Amino acid sequence: MITAGGVVFVAATLDHAIRAFDVETGRKLWEAPLPAGGRATPMTYQVTRGGKQFVVIAAGGGEEFGNGDHLIAFALPD
Repeated sequence: MITAGGVVFVAATLDHAIRAFDVETGRKLWEAPLPAGGRATPMTYQVTRGGKQFVVIAAGGGEEFGNGDHLIAFALPD
């Protein structure tokens, strides 16, 4: 997923992490652990217009991605 601000969020790896990269430089901006491998495209939402923005990812599903199904939300900084 690419945000309007030029940040790419990806979690399609077996190492149980989600990462954010600068779309222009490729520099890693952020990384957080997941309870299992990310198996979906990250999503973003805001509850109210101008409110806090969140990034959500589905993780898990068995096999090499790890056991269990999880939906993890991260609040973006203001």
